Amino acid sequence: MGRINEISALIDNCESFADVGCDHGYIALSVLQSGKCKSVTVTDISAKCLAKAEKLLADYICDGRCRAVCCDGLKGVSSDTEQVLVAGMGGEEIIKILSEGFIPKKFILQPMKNADKVRKFLLSRSCKIVYDGIFKDGKYYFVIKGERDGGGEIYSDVQLAFGRDSIGGSILKEFADNEIKKCKTYFAACADAVRCAELSTQIKLLAEVLK
Repeated sequence: MGRINEISALIDNCESFADVGCDHGYIALSVLQSGKCKSVTVTDISAKCLAKAEKLLADYICDGRCRAVCCDGLKGVSSDTEQVLVAGMGGEEIIKILSEGFIPKKFILQPMKNADKVRKFLLSRSCKIVYDGIFKDGKYYFVIKGERDGGGEIYSDVQLAFGRDSIGGSILKEFADNEIKKCKTYFAACADAVRCAELSTQIKLLAEVLK
């Protein structure tokens, strides 16, 4: 449950909260039990997964504090929702969800890959990134907390790649050390010039983290 706790800790007290792609509904349960969020919407594109969340959250659904919607992305979420979580999916899918829906007033995004693309997207939309870090729960996870308005920050290449608040921390250094070893192994066996160049660039970025 480490990942659940790490993400839940970033959620602010609010009137309304939505977990998009909620899977089993554990984070929604956490914020409802704690009283952190008064009204919660959980969504999932999979009716089977949503049914698991509905079972877990049955008491809160019955008393009107939780609403479960089977939908794609943000299509079942009100644009007035104060805070939205999108976690456990690829960065490109998160960008697609935000592009086809809306950028929430406050958001927490936890991409499983391509976190750099999510950062670029948010910065290009003038979003304010409040926290941009990394945590470890067996695997390494990047998490981005932000707001729709008030942006304008310029990120360096290293910040775009690994997150502004990750840099200098022991977890990112551990991640970078592991990734450098992987990249060097791939590079040694690489026969494609384009891929070799990509790996070389990635190794240089990772090395910056270890300085």
